[in-house]
Amino acid sequence: MTNLAYEHAMDAGADLHDSAAMQAVRPIPRISIQAFCESEGVTAPIERAGEDRRMAKAHLKVHMGGIPTAIEFYQTAPTPNLILLESRSEPRELLDQLARLAEHCDPSTKVVVIGHYNDVGLYRELIRNGISEYVVAPVSMADVVGVIAAIFVDPEAEPIGRSIAFVGAKGGTGSSTIAHNVGWAVSSLFKSEVVVADLDLAFGTANINFDQDPAQGIAEAVFSPERVDEVYLDRLLAQCADNLSLLAAPSTLERVYDFEADAFAQIIDTAQRTAPILILDVPHIWSGWSKHTLIHADEVVITATPELANLRNTKNLMDMLKRLRPNDPPPKLVLNQTGVPKRPEISAQDFAEPLDIEPMAVIPFEPQLFGNAANNGRMLGEMDAKSPIVATINEIAHVLTGRAEIKTRRKPGLGTILGKLRRAK
Repeated sequence: MTNLAYEHAMDAGADLHDSAAMQAVRPIPRISIQAFCESEGVTAPIERAGEDRRMAKAHLKVHMGGIPTAIEFYQTAPTPNLILLESRSEPRELLDQLARLAEHCDPSTKVVVIGHYNDVGLYRELIRNGISEYVVAPVSMADVVGVIAAIFVDPEAEPIGRSIAFVGAKGGTGSSTIAHNVGWAVSSLFKSEVVVADLDLAFGTANINFDQDPAQGIAEAVFSPERVDEVYLDRLLAQCADNLSLLAAPSTLERVYDFEADAFAQIIDTAQRTAPILILDVPHIWSGWSKHTLIHADEVVITATPELANLRNTKNLMDMLKRLRPNDPPPKLVLNQTGVPKRPEISAQDFAEPLDIEPMAVIPFEPQLFGNAANNGRMLGEMDAKSPIVATINEIAHVLTGRAEIKTRRKPGLGTILGKLRRAK
C-alpha cells in the first residue's frame, strides 16, 4: 500500500470511529471555548469538533501557540467558559506555566490540557490543581467533543429523544406517508412514545393521514417560541394512538410561512425531551430552516422514486449532507413507488450505484393499499397488517431505532451466472 493510500485508509478508519463514538454524545450547551494549539495534529481535530452539529450552540476560537500564548492573550482579554491547551512541555515546566496562567483566569473557567506525556503522576497533580481533564495526544475529534460534554453536560440529565428527519428528493415521492407510517410502526411495535411533527405548515398531510383535526399545533409553537416548554408543547400535541402524538400543521394558506434558519430549533429541542423518538416530516423545499433542520437531525431519511430527476436530487442532498454532517452516518434511502406499470424507471441497483449507498428499503407501487389508507385516515398496518409493504415499514422502524441493520442485497456475480449456465445445460 502506498503512503497516500495508507493515509486515506487511516482517515476513513478515523471517520468511522468518530461517527460511532459521537452517536451517544449530547449537544453541547451555549458556551465559549478557546483553544491554544502547538501542532496541526491537535489543531485539526479541535477545528473539526467546532464544525460538528453537536457543537452548534458553542462558540469556538482556535489560536496557534501553547500556554505562553494563552498567558499573553489573557492579560488583556476575559477568559471563556473553557480553555483547551496543548503543551509539549515536560511535567514540571507544564505545572509552572499553568500556575502563571491561573493568575489571569476567572475562577469559573474550566481548563483542559492536551499533553504529550503519558504520566499518571502528572495527571493526578493536574487534577489536584483544578485542571478539569488531562488528555494525552494524539486526540480525535470525538475525544475533543466527548471531553467537553463530560464537563458541561449534566450526567444526571434526562436522556433526549432521537430526531429522525424524513424528506422527499422531489415532490410526490411519498416521504410524508413513509414518515407517518414509520412513526406509527415504532409506537405500536416497541410501545415507545413517538412524536410526529409536521413541518409543512401550508400543505401538511399528517392531520389527514392520522384522521385528526386539532385546534392547535405546530404553528402556535413556531410563532411563539418564547412560550415553548414541555408543558406548553404537551397542550399542542394531539393523541393519535397509544404512544403516538402529533404536532399538526394548520395546512392553511391564510398566512405565509417564512422563517429564520433556527425557527424550529426550540420546538425540536423541547420535543426531544418529551419522547424517545421524534419524527420530523420535512417538506420538499430548500430554505434556511429546512437545511438547518436536516443538518441537525440525528438521522436523515431521503425518499425517492426511480426516475432521473429524483436520482439527481438525491445525489445533491446526499453530497451536501455528507459534507455538512461529516461525523454522522450518511442519509438513508427509501426507494418508493417502484414497478409502476408501463413506466420506464431506473432499477434499484442502478439508482443506488452512483450514490454509493444501499437502499434501506425498496417499496413497490401499490395504489390500492396506499389509497385506501389515505382516504380513510388510517395507517397501512391498520388496513392490512399482513401486507409485505407493512413488513417493509416495520423493517425500516427496526433499522431507524437501532434494532436491526440494513439488509444487503446480493448482486448477481460470477457464481450466479455459472449456476444459470449449468442449469441451461
